[in-house]
Amino acid sequence: MAGPGSRAPIVWLLRDEKPGHTSQLKGLGNRLRVLAGADVREIDATQVTVPLWRALLGIAPAFDAPNNKPDLIIAAGHGTHRLLLSLRRRKKAKTVVLMKPGFPLNWVDAVIAPTHDNLATEGRHILATEGVINAITPLAKITEKPEALILVGGPSDHFQWEDDVVIGQITELMGRYRDWRWTLSGSRRTPESVLSRLNELASLKVTVVDHTRTHEHWLTHQLASSRAVWVTPDSGSMVCEAATSGVPTGVFELTPTPGSRVANGLNRLLEKGYVASWSNHATVMAGRMSESQQLWEADRAARWLIQNLMPATQS
Repeated sequence: MAGPGSRAPIVWLLRDEKPGHTSQLKGLGNRLRVLAGADVREIDATQVTVPLWRALLGIAPAFDAPNNKPDLIIAAGHGTHRLLLSLRRRKKAKTVVLMKPGFPLNWVDAVIAPTHDNLATEGRHILATEGVINAITPLAKITEKPEALILVGGPSDHFQWEDDVVIGQITELMGRYRDWRWTLSGSRRTPESVLSRLNELASLKVTVVDHTRTHEHWLTHQLASSRAVWVTPDSGSMVCEAATSGVPTGVFELTPTPGSRVANGLNRLLEKGYVASWSNHATVMAGRMSESQQLWEADRAARWLIQNLMPATQS
């Protein structure tokens, strides 16, 4: 936190408009604002043309930048990397990239990436997170009402998607816990065939949500009213968001693609007890998840940045 005689640190967030990357930046920016009193500004990198030579030489292009000098510049998404690299020689500004970049790590001051990205080392300038940073804040209290949320993804490179397997597990779960109320939602990757079958499950106790009509804060509100949440394993971001909320989280079972980094990352979350497997559904539904650790990587990453890259900024 900025102390007497110091000014609030200024943070620029470079975004590429992809929802997952925006969520990472939002989560990290919010914690820097709370913990360090940071003045956080967002820049849409897709609106700034950066020739390769400027990125390589660290020469910033002319663009409509915020009217202040940043102490920290954080980028998420490949579409932001040229702008980030072009800004890396700005006086006193530290640069940070989220996720493993396609350029040498020593071109920026810090890298924050999931453990499954397999960065060679971790130290003062590299932080490995459990899963992906997100904008969810852990809930202070979990509801006692028997209401559950099911989030369905779709085909990916990391798991062998099978419609029948996914629907079968959903219907079995709902059949075992008939007294519960259920909210089901697909996503942009969910096949139409699955969305159709989800809609067929709608009843007095089952609400099927059209994901194209949800608002920005829908997931946050839905998690707050849920006592359990189930997610298909193909979406690492949805799994991490659910687990971060603190709501007991279960993961449906699909066959992982051999060597998949995302599947390996999910296994770490399972091993550490942040989420539970399909075979342990009773643990999730009974709310007996491990409370020894709280998954909140946006908070941990923000504290790490404050300690390593954001010394008190003098006025």
